[in-house]
Amino acid sequence: MTLRVATVADAALLAEAHAEAFDPGWSATDLAQFLEDHTSFAIVAEAERAGAAGFILCRVIAAEAEVLTLAVRPALQRRGIGGSLVAAAMGVAAPRAEAMFLEVAADNPGAMALYERAGFEAVGRRAGYYSRPVGGGVDAIVMRRTLNT
Repeated sequence: MTLRVATVADAALLAEAHAEAFDPGWSATDLAQFLEDHTSFAIVAEAERAGAAGFILCRVIAAEAEVLTLAVRPALQRRGIGGSLVAAAMGVAAPRAEAMFLEVAADNPGAMALYERAGFEAVGRRAGYYSRPVGGGVDAIVMRRTLNT
């Protein structure tokens, strides 16, 4: 697996990976708009035969970084790809940001554990932030990690 900074040309590839990881996934157009914005960056993990194994999309504004989405293809999860992407994103953001934030669904203990291993701590909760096709909304846990310590 190799990590590299994604470009606008990768938008369709990232959209495919996102659609496998989330329902509904983000479109290539949505992802391209983020990648064209100078405040945003994405890092893609490439696997030899799978193309984009996953990616992380972040933005940095006013010395704060935010993880907008982290997607790893389900067949490739639990292989360290997510952790590698989070670590790489923190490295990219650290020169410009004092802290990194994210929201994670309260019904996703695997993702929460991933972020906790990376040093994130829960600092808040957004009620009903994520919608689900069945069962209504799911709370988001807001997590934070200090950078440059």
